[in-house]
Amino acid sequence: MYNRKGTCRQEVITFKRFTRAKNAVLRSLRKEIRIGCLSVATLMTVHNNALATHSDSLQIANMHGNGDNNLSEIVISGSWIPVSLEESANKVEILTRQDIEQAKVETINDLLKLCSSVDVRQRGSMGVQTDIGIGGGTFDQVSILLNGISINNPHTGHLTADFPVSMNDIERIEIYDGASARYFGSQALNGAINIITRQPSSKSLTMQAKAGSYGTAGMGISGTLGNPTYKNLLSSDYLRTDGATSNSDFQRLKAFYQGSYSDPFVDTEWQLGYSYQRYGANTFYSANYPNQWERNNRITASFKGQTRRGKIRLAPRLSWVRSLDHFQLIRHTHTAENFHRNDVLTAGLSAHTQWALGRTAWGGEVRHEGIMSTNLGKPLDVSQQVHVEGHDNIFYSRRDTRTNISFFAEHALNLGPISLLGGIMGNRNSALNDHFYIYPGIDLRWRIHPDFKLYAGWNKSMRLPTFTDLYYKSPTQEGNIGLKPEKMSTFKLNGEYHHGWMRANVQGIYRKGSNMIDWVMFNANDIYHSTQFRLDNYELTAQAKADLEQLMGHGQPLRALQASYTYIYQKRHDDIEVYKSNYALEYLRHKLNLSLHHRIWRQWDATWYWIWQDRMGGYTTTDTQGNHKLKSYHPYSLLNLKVRWQQPKYEVYLSAENLTNHTYYDFGSIPQPGFTFLIGGNWHF
Repeated sequence: MYNRKGTCRQEVITFKRFTRAKNAVLRSLRKEIRIGCLSVATLMTVHNNALATHSDSLQIANMHGNGDNNLSEIVISGSWIPVSLEESANKVEILTRQDIEQAKVETINDLLKLCSSVDVRQRGSMGVQTDIGIGGGTFDQVSILLNGISINNPHTGHLTADFPVSMNDIERIEIYDGASARYFGSQALNGAINIITRQPSSKSLTMQAKAGSYGTAGMGISGTLGNPTYKNLLSSDYLRTDGATSNSDFQRLKAFYQGSYSDPFVDTEWQLGYSYQRYGANTFYSANYPNQWERNNRITASFKGQTRRGKIRLAPRLSWVRSLDHFQLIRHTHTAENFHRNDVLTAGLSAHTQWALGRTAWGGEVRHEGIMSTNLGKPLDVSQQVHVEGHDNIFYSRRDTRTNISFFAEHALNLGPISLLGGIMGNRNSALNDHFYIYPGIDLRWRIHPDFKLYAGWNKSMRLPTFTDLYYKSPTQEGNIGLKPEKMSTFKLNGEYHHGWMRANVQGIYRKGSNMIDWVMFNANDIYHSTQFRLDNYELTAQAKADLEQLMGHGQPLRALQASYTYIYQKRHDDIEVYKSNYALEYLRHKLNLSLHHRIWRQWDATWYWIWQDRMGGYTTTDTQGNHKLKSYHPYSLLNLKVRWQQPKYEVYLSAENLTNHTYYDFGSIPQPGFTFLIGGNWHF
């Protein structure tokens, strides 16, 4: 190209997207093209803080864009060894930032409902008291991580999903279906969920406001300040509502800070989170007490790092999580009132290296869990009791602690189209005995064809009972101090097809569990007891996604169509008759998700979600004479709509849930809200 002076001037062309479309520039050359900078970009994208399990938000590429072949889709998977998604021998489901923006949900819990293998059971609206399970397992059998840092609650998994981050903070969510102990810790009996927050290297400020049904109102603010060396994210979010049903009001506050530093020698990252919520717990734990009430506070703090030079890369990690819980069986009274405070301290170190026979990682972790309570733990002498903060005449009268030590080793081989990843975890817990128990596993990926990959794996894992499983006692529940750790063997087989506009996969999982923990009633007039049994679990999942813009062109309104279906069958090996299970046997037998994303007009777009679920088990009701009756859960479907209007600096959205105003029950006899709506807006500066 010539300028006005007649001299030749070279234009620099930047490619932001790579695709297999027939009219693509590079493909039109009809030659094999080697992109020299691609390997560097890929390695930076998939860089993994080993001990941070697995995810480093410092080096994650921005996951915007519509094409399935974007470089931004190269993500890391669950392994101590840094591997890309293309190299990974373990199948992982990803919710990208684009998925989050289209969904326009208010909570992480609502977002996870869109995942085929995830079971989300909400007691209250908008994420209040939510149980999250994977593949038919219970809420206690999933490891929940925030930027690779475990935030599981040893008191009870009911409180684990109290996340300190808002939806605007999240870059993506990784879901791992299947036993994952050797790289996510001993609590990952059935799987793991890793939430990765955003950390842009620029200055920005975002404000948001929302209001809707039943006096719902909220506001939030977040800001980023950074450059390629230093990055900072600070956000806060407040939400309140009167509740769609009796005694279902709540207030919720979240605050989160994340910082990082990177140079040619080291990557470091630190985070601090705080969450607070108080809510009416209408029949949350028993249908006999509709006026229950609860308040939760949680603080999370962590630091992690990784060296970037040398033959051996080291990755230390340190974290602390404190949770406070105040429960009243009858609101504004001291009837069966409980106070709990638990602390989890974790320290670990890992290393990985590459040598002639592949890549190897090794390391260890120490996790100390302790609880002080008015109900849970071993009795304390009067001189040992500790005052409950904010309550003059109440003391923590019980206490228990346990220390978990684990060591691991992993090795990865890449044999052309075949990738192998094998490893073991050795685990010892002070609550059991002085022995180390070994949990091995192996995963395989075979690229049979450029468009088709086959995954297979076998892994073992374990989970310790929570302090609630062991000690809790109330007018409606009784724990069991004699519970043993749950143990699980998982066998997985997955086939994935990806070509052009179509991506699809089918997965089968067989879980063989022993000492599975559940809370059950043995007759209609019984209370719930924590007990154990052997359980076989069979899971079949099918997913498909169509990029309609790539298939039909960019001029038409349709953009994306997704469908997923999960079928689960469980068999309990126990001759003891159970009247009602509260958790393990109340799994989703069927779950079907459909979603359609389309443009309405100019900057207006919409996403429709249809969810159909069929749950096993049932819930108890009480008639006017005080007699208990067991009712089975009925299948139900929900139709939700999200409408969004986008501009470069701001957006406005409408979220309408349960458009058909369907009455349904998802946990016990707690009625779920009918039609609700929320109108909100975001302003970016």
